[in-house]
Amino acid sequence: MSSAFVVPYDHQASGEVAPGVDPGLLWAQTPAPDKVPKVGTTRIFYNTPAAKVTAVSSLGPGFSATKGDARQEAVRKAVGSAVKDLKAIDGITEVLVDTSVDPHAAAVAAYLSLYKFSLKTSPPSRFNPNLTEPIPEKIELKPIKESKEWDQGVVYAKAQNLARTLMELPANMMTPTAFCERVKKEFAGLKNVEIIVRDEGMTSNTFLSVTHGTSEPAKLLEIHYKGAPSKDDRPLALVGKGITFDSGGISLKPGAGMKLMRGDMGGAATVVSTALAVAQLQLPVNLVVVTPLTENMPGPSATKPGDIVYAMNGKTVEVDNTDAEGRLVLSDAIYYASTEYKPHTLIDVATLTGAIVIALGEIYSGVYSTSDNLWQQLHTAGEAEYDRFWRMPLDDDFNFQIHGSNADLQNTGGRPAGSITAALFLKPFADGIESVDGKDPVMNWAHIDIAGAMESTRGTPYQEKGMTGRPVRALLEYIRRLPNA
Repeated sequence: MSSAFVVPYDHQASGEVAPGVDPGLLWAQTPAPDKVPKVGTTRIFYNTPAAKVTAVSSLGPGFSATKGDARQEAVRKAVGSAVKDLKAIDGITEVLVDTSVDPHAAAVAAYLSLYKFSLKTSPPSRFNPNLTEPIPEKIELKPIKESKEWDQGVVYAKAQNLARTLMELPANMMTPTAFCERVKKEFAGLKNVEIIVRDEGMTSNTFLSVTHGTSEPAKLLEIHYKGAPSKDDRPLALVGKGITFDSGGISLKPGAGMKLMRGDMGGAATVVSTALAVAQLQLPVNLVVVTPLTENMPGPSATKPGDIVYAMNGKTVEVDNTDAEGRLVLSDAIYYASTEYKPHTLIDVATLTGAIVIALGEIYSGVYSTSDNLWQQLHTAGEAEYDRFWRMPLDDDFNFQIHGSNADLQNTGGRPAGSITAALFLKPFADGIESVDGKDPVMNWAHIDIAGAMESTRGTPYQEKGMTGRPVRALLEYIRRLPNA
């Protein structure tokens, strides 16, 4: 039996979803068929239809009355649970997914749940960066009925899976140089795209101060996508923190769990993956992506606690703790993107603080924004994809924690409100967010701290444990819903 069906089952519905596949009749064969189980409860039926397997997954009690975002999430949970069960069965090479309830959500769940990162050699890993020929997934996913919504969902999920891969690959395989080469390969052949890789000489000292302890060359990667009807329209800018390995530098991290810091370039991984999907979908927007890429390592030339450096905007910064390096690389990148490309909106994404993990765990990404409208747009997009955000305070009353040194700014403000003070450190570098002479700011800004959301320690119905690739889908949905997009 090499072929299988996945059917998300509404217990109030009836009829075949494919020839010989009637989920109601199949469910009637199970113990206690009149009791509607929780969403994602899956039953496997062999040789039904002949020589095939069918996985029927419950959409849960009251699904018929469920609306909007909750309805989509129920579909994701049901389809994801079914695909997870099927991929554990040897010999299945094709899975046909019933998309009649919500094609987009079904596609997202199917492709996210199929993904599992490994570099084991038996069987050969499709994630081996040295492959000369790609190894396909052992299971091919297909919709029972083709649709644009399914195709869009596939793009969303594959973009998130790319971010997961970039974050999972160990630091020796995902250096700044390797990251840039992988991105160029992923974007090859796409229309309206220009990729620029700049070396260390182009930027200022806050970024470069982090690079001094490593022998790996730092890079500043830019992706320019011009899909709007007018190529001169102001772009949206995405800036992603790209620390390809974070040892903490001279302020060395504890050894336990340090390997997780291979994913400290999660901000860069998510923004480039978002841009890839935007280009694949040819969304009618102009987009600029900037990612500063380096390792943060101890070494004879490494920046030391107490060093003071000049940022690109001219401000002095005291490096109180070299393990608070993310805000140093981001500050120059944010200022560069906001002044060089004059975006209408700039969103930076970073695995920035342990404090956000304490505040929000791995469920929400923390958002700090100067714009109520931008926050609402991000919130709506996050709820639609169940890739959720929580707004955090960006109050100047916390500023005293980072203004008490011999420099204009200090890169840490102590343990209290640590994620808030990190966001406040970045704020002066987002040029154009202040109101001048009573006029509206010329740029909206949001900072997204994904340090908690970067990893799933327990898995979900449609994701395995490991790096999550969040918030790729939420960012994509935000961009897709922009006016004129």
